[in-house]
Amino acid sequence: MPGVPRIGFALVDVRDIAHLHIRAMLKPEAAGQRILGAGQFMWAAEVACVLKERLGSEASKVPTRLIPDYLVRLRALFDPSLRSVISDLGRQRNFSRQKATSLLGWTPRSTEESIVDCARSLIEHGVVSA
Repeated sequence: MPGVPRIGFALVDVRDIAHLHIRAMLKPEAAGQRILGAGQFMWAAEVACVLKERLGSEASKVPTRLIPDYLVRLRALFDPSLRSVISDLGRQRNFSRQKATSLLGWTPRSTEESIVDCARSLIEHGVVSA
């Protein structure tokens, strides 16, 4: 990819979600409750910057240049894989983890730590190359 579209996600570490599930199973007050394990919203460009900062040369292929929305829309006319992101361009969605925190005492690790750990795992397992 030559750049990053203006999309973002509420990121949370799978290890933290597993921990949240265990807490919910062990706490009787959580029975029948819907508890959201939400993380911090980050734009894809912010994620790219975290990777560049923390991984240095291992992140040399990570693009940080922002692709304008109109170019993403234009390219989506020819690339079906981009069509799914069109409705999310520039859209920020935030979710509350207040119930998980107050009812279960859950606090996820930092988003930056999760991003770096995930990237290192992908490199280590040969899913992506550095």
